[in-house]
Amino acid sequence: MKTHRLLLLALPGLVAPLALLAADIAKIPARTEVIFSDPSNFTDVKDRDLPSNNGRDEILGRIREFIVERAEKLLPPGQKLTVTFTDIDLAGEYEPWRGPQYSDVRIVKAIYPPAFKFSYKITDGAGHVVKSGNEDIRDLSFDLRLTMDRQDSLRYEKDILGDWLRSKVGAQNK
Repeated sequence: MKTHRLLLLALPGLVAPLALLAADIAKIPARTEVIFSDPSNFTDVKDRDLPSNNGRDEILGRIREFIVERAEKLLPPGQKLTVTFTDIDLAGEYEPWRGPQYSDVRIVKAIYPPAFKFSYKITDGAGHVVKSGNEDIRDLSFDLRLTMDRQDSLRYEKDILGDWLRSKVGAQNK
C-alpha cells in the first residue's frame, strides 16, 4: 500500500515536466501551411455521388496531413511552405447510372485522372520568399503508378503530390 501512495505522490512531479514540454511544442509555429481556397467550388472532392461537407472535409484533411508530414521532412531548417489549393479533382468518378448500388463507389479509370491547381511559397526564417509558383498538375498516366498502399483511397493523389514535394521542396536541400 505504501508503494501505491508513494507513486500517487510522485506522479504529479513526473507529469509536470511533460506538460511543460507539450506546452513548448505547441508554441512552435507550423512549418507547413495548407490552405483550401473555397473548397465547395472544387471540381471533385466528394465522398459519394451525393456528397457531404463532412466527407469533403475528411478528404481534404487527409491531403493536408499528408503534405504537412512530407514537407516537414523535406524543408530545410528555418524555412516555411505555404500551399494554397484553388481546385482539386480526385482520381475517378461516380457513375450512378450503373445502378443504385454504385452511388457510393468511385470508379477509377484512365479517363478520370486526378488534377490539382495550387500556388505555393517557400519562405526563409526572415519571411523572404525563397521560391514560389503556380502549379496545374494533371497526371494522365496516374493509373500506371506503382503505389505502396493499395488500400488508401487517395493513393494516386498522394503519390502525385509526393512527387511534386520531392521535386520542388526537396530540391531546396540540394
